Amino acid sequence: MTGALLMAIGALGAGALPVPNPLFGTRLLGLPSRNATVSIAITYAGMAMVVLGWLWLGRMLKRDQNGGTPLAKGFITRTMTLWALPLFVAPPLFSKDVYSYLAQSAIAAHGQDPYVLGPADALGIDDPLTRSIPTVWRSTPAPYGPLFLWLGRGITALTGNDVVLGIFAHRLLALCGLALIVWALPRLAKRLDLDPRSALWLGVANPLVLFHLFSGVHNEALMLGLMLAGLELGLSRSWLLGTVIITLAADIKIPAALALGFLGMWAARKRGGRPLDVAVVGSAMLVVFAAVMAAVGYGTGLGFGWINTLDTPNLIRSWVSVSTDIGVVGGQLGVLAGLGDHTTQVVMLSRALGGAVSAAICLWLLLGTLKGRIDPVTGLGCGLGAVVLLSPTVHPWYLLWAAIPLAATTARIRFRRLSVAGSAIVALLVPPTGADFSFRPYQLPMAIVAGVVILFIPLYLIRHRIPR
Repeated sequence: MTGALLMAIGALGAGALPVPNPLFGTRLLGLPSRNATVSIAITYAGMAMVVLGWLWLGRMLKRDQNGGTPLAKGFITRTMTLWALPLFVAPPLFSKDVYSYLAQSAIAAHGQDPYVLGPADALGIDDPLTRSIPTVWRSTPAPYGPLFLWLGRGITALTGNDVVLGIFAHRLLALCGLALIVWALPRLAKRLDLDPRSALWLGVANPLVLFHLFSGVHNEALMLGLMLAGLELGLSRSWLLGTVIITLAADIKIPAALALGFLGMWAARKRGGRPLDVAVVGSAMLVVFAAVMAAVGYGTGLGFGWINTLDTPNLIRSWVSVSTDIGVVGGQLGVLAGLGDHTTQVVMLSRALGGAVSAAICLWLLLGTLKGRIDPVTGLGCGLGAVVLLSPTVHPWYLLWAAIPLAATTARIRFRRLSVAGSAIVALLVPPTGADFSFRPYQLPMAIVAGVVILFIPLYLIRHRIPR
């Protein structure tokens, strides 16, 4: 809780702030923005405290599971809520995507096509919603589904050009997605004989969720919430109902559609697992998918232009993407060998190969689900993991596509240790401002060193009271 409070205070100067900053010049609240290095240091100290608190919470849960001091009912959910409260009222951290959401929704609200026009073209470069968007994304059309932009259009109708109110409204939307995850994940864990509290701890109390889905206001929260809720309802009640809800998730971001394959293979196995069963279930799901997509596309008036903009995120080269990294290294080796700079072509080739490999992995997982070797939740988590790691562009919060479903699937020590270590490390890698600091490279290292000092002096003073 203390770490979350420090993050909220630091966000006033180190967050992904709008342009112009409405707090600039305000007494007390405007002070952090005039001391960016100090604000970043405070934020990093808070981030590390939240990560440590999460690790200690996991140790308390493990002791409870091993017969030690029991945790009160609902303890983890209440703890997550307390950690989230300070960040709810703070400016966004780690990403400026929410400003793109606001601008693209405003384009739709003005009767223009957000799948053809970017914010700079539709709203103008001086519009308050455009000015907060990073330059690289100001002229790009929206890559998100019509359901998300329809919800955003409703937010625009309520908040207009008020950026602050718009951020709060989108954060409430993200909160709805997180509520769906909190509802679905324990039920999926029970289905696989895993402690629901363990799934909540690893999948929802995870610092990556708190930092990026909630504070960073990413629409993955709503996508994952609808996808997991649809999967649970499909497994427990009706796979046709699950198909409808998962399709709605795909109308937020298209990767959620992969869940339909694993739900379909599970349903076909229940009918006998024959090729005819796969064909019957697949045909029914395809009809439902097409009907829901058409209803949303025509009902919102936004159509299907988003299909042509799905590759918009690929405009940048992501250092986390395996396929992109291989292409960049291959291109540079060609330069060193005197063959000329063909990095762009090599990157395109490596990305295509990455897509083919991820497709092959997903096909193998689907067949495993049909044969009963793999449960649909594990298959979905592993499939999304392959899609993320081999996709052309990978952001740290994309890892949650796989991490959240997999939190409900296995209690294997090796997997959980890897997940915990990866989450803790990645949570501390992304600068809180959502910027790369290329124009002031000295500032971030200084702030990180100061944040370490802020963190470890109190830890040293209370070292005898730290949980072991």
